[in-house]
Amino acid sequence: MSAPARTVRRAERVDEEIQVAVAIVGGGACGLTAALMLADAGVDCVVLERDALPSGSTALSSGFIPAPGTRAQRAHGVADDSAARFAADIQAKAHGRAAGALVDAYAAAIGPALDALEARHGLEWMLLDGFLYPGHSVHRMHALPQKTGAALMAALQAAVEAAGIPVLTQAVVDTLVLDAHDRVIGIDYLRPDGSHETLGCDALLLACNGFGGNTAMVRTLLPEMADATFGGHVGNDGSAILWGEALGARLRDLGGYQGHGSWVTPQGALMSWAVMMEGGVQINRDGRRFHDETLGYSEAAVHVLAQPDGIAWNVFDTPLLTLARGFPDFCDAEAAGALRRCESVEALADCIDCDSAVLQGTLDAMRSTDAQPDGRRFARGLDAPYFAVKVTGALFHTQGGLDVAPDMRVLRHDGTPLPNLLAAGGAAGGVSGDAVWGYLSGNGLLSAVAGGYIAAATAAALVRQKEKQ
Repeated sequence: MSAPARTVRRAERVDEEIQVAVAIVGGGACGLTAALMLADAGVDCVVLERDALPSGSTALSSGFIPAPGTRAQRAHGVADDSAARFAADIQAKAHGRAAGALVDAYAAAIGPALDALEARHGLEWMLLDGFLYPGHSVHRMHALPQKTGAALMAALQAAVEAAGIPVLTQAVVDTLVLDAHDRVIGIDYLRPDGSHETLGCDALLLACNGFGGNTAMVRTLLPEMADATFGGHVGNDGSAILWGEALGARLRDLGGYQGHGSWVTPQGALMSWAVMMEGGVQINRDGRRFHDETLGYSEAAVHVLAQPDGIAWNVFDTPLLTLARGFPDFCDAEAAGALRRCESVEALADCIDCDSAVLQGTLDAMRSTDAQPDGRRFARGLDAPYFAVKVTGALFHTQGGLDVAPDMRVLRHDGTPLPNLLAAGGAAGGVSGDAVWGYLSGNGLLSAVAGGYIAAATAAALVRQKEKQ
């Protein structure tokens, strides 16, 4: 995919057809959360979405959001979590290379954001307390009862509709309009009939995600994932970065991204990493394990892609199959024919096309109470029948983008903020540092929801300040 045309034009005023307090580019979890918070604050906004129906990377995700101190977490008796503890987990996963001020801001905001969405907009969160996701020291992963990103998007859309917030679909924003003082005064967007329209605004939030769908940018910035399957949304075309470069904005952590080492192939679906955390393993065509699966599903993508043909097999047994079937994405993959049942080690070796003696040695080693060479310890071995799912490594979304202040205002190269341009979610640099191993489970939706929540507060303050002038 070639780089889209994303430009900046200068003007003292815009001949707008509509004027709005806040314009939001992107109708994913970030944009819709911001819109709902602005509506709660009594500030009018318009969401502009390139697709006919808002979906984005959120709809393709599992829809899981980590947060400390929520009503749902307290209701489950989790009393020993805090924003500080969450921030420490984020930094530990990123080896201290995540932006500290942003980590603190997101860790503090995400709990209130989820509670506000629940109390004021009907999103009923449940706490996933059956296992710990990689890197989390306490149960803090939240989801809607359906446990899918599609359900999360549907709930946000229903809330936005109930709040009467206008969402303009099939509106591809291609130009930001700024005055001589770097203040955004409007945007130009393309309609399906080829015509251009203009929207005037007092503040602008870029919530248009990252660059994972832009092949040229991925090859340049993430060469190790150049040939990986892209499991995200095509709307991840790098728009925010291109606008930022045109404006002289600072970029951050462009080498950070969320991979996934459990992309079911050829069916094309995510398989829950919970199976790996609870005792499942990844085995290559040599019949061997090749990494510590419990370190994280993001870096697992690189490990899987390094195997022969970029393929591995997720191998597990009956108790873990029961766990897997609690996740809708796995059920869809199983219904599509991804699951193989093997009654013996020999049958499993035939499925994987590996040497059965080597495979037997791999499975036998799991029964040791000692640490494996890669550091992993197993509580038990796997018992027949065995189950296997063929997977590859995938790029799901990028974590680098526009550098933003803790209030989500976009920063220039010298560190000063642009007056009224904000970015959040995938459009902004995240909290995963600058490498694949820095991604803590849930960081993507953390950035989207917490970033949208913070951006709304900042935009509302900017609008009120302008009204007083």
